[in-house]
Amino acid sequence: MQKQNLTQASQELFRRSPDERFESLEALVHHCGRQKEESADRWYLPQDVVTCPEDGPLMLQIGNDGAFAMNDWSFSQLCRLAGVSRDTVNRLSSQTADLVFRETLPAGQKPLQLLTQDDTVRSIHALTYTRLWNADLLYLTQEFATDFRPPQKADGGGTGLYAGEQDLFCFLIDPTGWAEIEGEAFAPGFFVFNSEVGRRSVGISTFWFEKVCANHIVWDAVEVEHVSRKHTTNVHEALAAIRRTLEKLVEKRDQRRDGFVHRIKRAMETKLGSDIEEVQRLLITWDVGRALANKALEIARQKGAFTIWSVVDALTRLAAEHRNAGDRVEADQKAAAILDMAAV
Repeated sequence: MQKQNLTQASQELFRRSPDERFESLEALVHHCGRQKEESADRWYLPQDVVTCPEDGPLMLQIGNDGAFAMNDWSFSQLCRLAGVSRDTVNRLSSQTADLVFRETLPAGQKPLQLLTQDDTVRSIHALTYTRLWNADLLYLTQEFATDFRPPQKADGGGTGLYAGEQDLFCFLIDPTGWAEIEGEAFAPGFFVFNSEVGRRSVGISTFWFEKVCANHIVWDAVEVEHVSRKHTTNVHEALAAIRRTLEKLVEKRDQRRDGFVHRIKRAMETKLGSDIEEVQRLLITWDVGRALANKALEIARQKGAFTIWSVVDALTRLAAEHRNAGDRVEADQKAAAILDMAAV
């Protein structure tokens, strides 16, 4: 079982400003839904999209629709379209920058698609770009991952739920989905991500993890799977692929959780013996020392019956008392071996 430490959520944590953080999935969905409703695509030939100098920042005249402001992302796209350095243009006055763009912006017969919200251009794309809305991805996530929640709030206030002018990132876990994989406890989680303005692909990463730290690093993740699509003609097929991936994760979670619950139930019902002497002899044959066995059985006696669960619970408690880490691990392994009997 190969483990990985996943740093994507931690990277998002440290690059997001406070206004890009959301306290709940519902708040993030509401924001993205409103953004979708307020945004509009405008299709114009390149020669009908020109810059216009103002007293303040450079504006973009879109055909007869009027002049629009640009945000950081759409301005960068305009510079790439014109083939000029953004850093250079930023050092110019609005009037000089306007002259640069009028000389360098291309003309042609294939329209550009410009996404606007209110009086701002959010993105500029060629004909081949196909948009997938953040809201549509989140609606699917809400529908098929109903028990998943954001992780604990990170140091500095990061929530795992982010949306800015360029992209979306959502980190969710199931805090009740703990299950056993090869003798170790893991819980399911996933990242979903998208950009409706072309900043990144759309996709999902699912995994089972042991711990999420205060910096949102996912420690010791296993069964890591990735699905992603570029924003081309068939990008909406990504939603079906993401839905199948989420359904697979949830199905496996339910199977493992149900199996774990069944195993614990059997352990709580199955007796190791009818009296303390019989159970003591059995533990000794399993290489549990006599002194440790006696202590464990005294604790188990207080629970009323020498079941697999009461004995394993007692051994686990006693293991925690060992000062030496090697002794603790050895004691835990013996307890785990006894618990495995419940699966037989």
